[in-house]
Amino acid sequence: MKYKVLVYDTKDYDRENFELLKGTDFDIDYLDTKIDINTAKLAKGYHAVCVFVNDNVNKAVIDVLYRAGIRLLALRSAGYNNVDVTYIYQKIHVVRVPDYSPYAVAEHAIALLLSLNRKIHKAYNRTRDHNFSLSRLQGFDLHGKTIGVIGTGKIGRVFIDICLGFGMKVLAYDAFPYEDKRINFVDLETLYQQSNIISLHVPLLNDTKHMINAKSIAMMKDDVIIINTSRGGLINSSDLLDGLIKRKIGGAALDVYEEEASIFFEDFSYEIIQDEVITRLIALPNVLLTSHQAFLTKEALSNIVTTTLNNIKDFFQDKPLQNEICDACKKAATCEKKHRCF
Repeated sequence: MKYKVLVYDTKDYDRENFELLKGTDFDIDYLDTKIDINTAKLAKGYHAVCVFVNDNVNKAVIDVLYRAGIRLLALRSAGYNNVDVTYIYQKIHVVRVPDYSPYAVAEHAIALLLSLNRKIHKAYNRTRDHNFSLSRLQGFDLHGKTIGVIGTGKIGRVFIDICLGFGMKVLAYDAFPYEDKRINFVDLETLYQQSNIISLHVPLLNDTKHMINAKSIAMMKDDVIIINTSRGGLINSSDLLDGLIKRKIGGAALDVYEEEASIFFEDFSYEIIQDEVITRLIALPNVLLTSHQAFLTKEALSNIVTTTLNNIKDFFQDKPLQNEICDACKKAATCEKKHRCF
């Protein structure tokens, strides 16, 4: 059987990796556009559809896909907050890529921190203009500083290992802490109060949405640095902007943004962006923003495609779906005593 797959919101690097790794089992078509109630109709005749982080798979889209005969939605991402997992249950199976490269994301988070702290982006622009002044490029030693890591899954743990290599003191918060003498697990309030730097590595859930807000920012140390390479919705962007303007927050290094779906991955260099919050954030000298590129390494892209294709094969070959997202058991894994969730 040759599996027909329609891939939404694709870029050149997506096509290159899918074409390189698909073999003879797949017939894949690509759309540059995101999925919506109109583009979802194009899925008729395909066995599965594949979407990315900013494709909004809401109730209306799910209904269109279901009527088109789609029974498998393959996410080429770890996060699934863009899918209505409650409504899709019992209609369309959903699989994801839980592990593609924790090193890619963790290393990007460190790169953002180093660049923001040591003003690398500012220095680069200066020297290109033959300006070799060191004025206002001062940073601080990471060694000896306290970093608060929220979320200690695979990415969080790799990030912690790197921080420990810099000689930093690590405070961590996780709903399921583990034993590690190098790390001090604390409650969120303590982490906010004692950290010089805070880095977010948790999924976007009801409990984590806007966990960085005016209230939590008020608890933090003055001049705290905030890093987010996870999901934009973890931070209330307006509160972050206010904290930066009032100089409570010393800097923000962001790879994600709450309202990124209509902005990121596209070229708006000749247009006026209507989102005033992001334009003001970008204008601040102590904000470093990249457009959701933490995953973008050769290894990660290859792993994403390989896992996605294997997820699709497993579904149609009636194998257990190890990477299924299940609303019934409230976890992204195969239900107990079943090889798939319904």
